[in-house]
Amino acid sequence: MLYDDAYIKSLIKTVENWPKEGISFRDITPIFSDPKGLRIAVDAYIHRYINANITHIACIDARGFLIAAILAYELQKPLILIRKKGKLPGATISEKYSLEYGEAELEIQQGSVKKGDTVLLFDDLIATGGTLFAAINLLKKQGAEINEVAAIIDLPDLKGSKRITEANIPVYSLCSYDGE
Repeated sequence: MLYDDAYIKSLIKTVENWPKEGISFRDITPIFSDPKGLRIAVDAYIHRYINANITHIACIDARGFLIAAILAYELQKPLILIRKKGKLPGATISEKYSLEYGEAELEIQQGSVKKGDTVLLFDDLIATGGTLFAAINLLKKQGAEINEVAAIIDLPDLKGSKRITEANIPVYSLCSYDGE
């Protein structure tokens, strides 16, 4: 292990009953106010992906943007934004999906990726996998292949990472938490 996962976990705060009763929200924002924590997190991904066969980095609205943008800059790869419906200009394609606490829709700009592109898909957290599968479908609709799904946090009890792995897409996270 090239990074200190205990330090990363010490920065992540749990907010109970948010955004609704019964949900334990894992708040990664303290990582961004801690220069050491941000460096540890970003460096872990850089070391993992510096020699990876990726042509693009795609990230999901909005917390996924934060580290993915730094990673794209450091690895000199194009950054593809996957956003909530209605947030991207121009021609887009969309995908509806279910969340643990509702429904949503993601969009990507048409032509963001093409056949032959190999994408690292980044988000802050893997829960049930609904958001990530919507993003995977959007990228695949345009012909791209997914090299790996990366996240800061995995919640394996919600089975999202298992579902993604069963779809033959590798998964990597900096840390995981038991329970929901």
